[in-house]
Amino acid sequence: MAEPDTQSSDSQHSVALGASPLVKWMLVALFLYASVFVLSQARSFFVPIVLAFLLSMVFAPIRRVFDRRRVPAALSSLVIVSVLLVSFLFAVAALAVPATGWIENAPRIEQRIEQQLADIAGPFSAIFEANEKLQSMTRSDTPDVQTVEIEGESAATQAALLAPNVIAQFVFTMVLLLFLLASGDMFYEKLVHVMPSFRDKRRAAQIAHDIERKLSRYLLTITTINAGLGVAVALTMWAFGMPYPAVFGVIAFLFNFIPYLGALGGIAIAAMIALITFDWVGWALIVPGVYFALTTLEGQIVTPYFVGRSLRLNTVIVFITVTFWAWLWSAVGMIVALPLLVTIKTLCEHIEALHNLGDFLSERHAELDDVRQAPPPEH
Repeated sequence: MAEPDTQSSDSQHSVALGASPLVKWMLVALFLYASVFVLSQARSFFVPIVLAFLLSMVFAPIRRVFDRRRVPAALSSLVIVSVLLVSFLFAVAALAVPATGWIENAPRIEQRIEQQLADIAGPFSAIFEANEKLQSMTRSDTPDVQTVEIEGESAATQAALLAPNVIAQFVFTMVLLLFLLASGDMFYEKLVHVMPSFRDKRRAAQIAHDIERKLSRYLLTITTINAGLGVAVALTMWAFGMPYPAVFGVIAFLFNFIPYLGALGGIAIAAMIALITFDWVGWALIVPGVYFALTTLEGQIVTPYFVGRSLRLNTVIVFITVTFWAWLWSAVGMIVALPLLVTIKTLCEHIEALHNLGDFLSERHAELDDVRQAPPPEH
């Protein structure tokens, strides 16, 4: 009689083992959903924290240079934050003047664009007229139907409403960055202290310094390249006779931190301003075409040469990551998307359980190159 009980217990155990992978995947899905929900709902809190930690990793090597020269960490941190603050205020001031003028002259600009596009849209006028006639035929003429028009808020009103929140997040980011830099390597020391074994301590320190090294090298190099691109774009726009050429340089500098989508945004702005500036419509193709050529030269030759193949990221994953964080955190999400992806990939390189994920995030054939570059086994 004991044999059926044994068989039933074995069958229950096998069922439990068969269901365990499904349960694990369900738990992972619930965790991911909860994480995305929390990041979305509490983005006003998480955005400045993520920005502050990323900036602290970028500027920590600079602070250490001051430390070696016996400069107090609080003083060097204050200098770094002050330079960032002045740079941010300069960028805002450079963009505020033309943006205010464009917002105030929005109706005239819209009319100008319609006039410029009238010749281009000539062959399609018959389609537009047919569409209008169709809408007039399907529109109800009964007096009982009431038409409700909702007037949306102007761009200036929306900007005024968002300004306090943006300013508060920026101040929070700068204050937290000041504390992070002034604290020195306290977080690294705490991280090493809580690790149980010497091997874990060494691995934790290696991971932290590797992430900091890659992020600081990448962001500082990209910042220098973007500054050069901004100067080139500003000089080009000045040569074309575009209004506010320095503003286009600032736009190129800032937008180029966003992979793929940033260049498209700059091209669209250049096309729109050229359309309302020049009488000949062809300039609306030439000016953004030159902008596209400059960004292509930077993206295909300059950046790969100076940044090298150190990142070696899957381009499809990069694009998906940028669009995901853009949906989650809008413009700030697009900026932090690539640094966060670099951080995840660096973790995967140091943790064996995540090696497969690291290979998936890498560019094509990167795992084969790693095998070739690996040292031969010791005999």
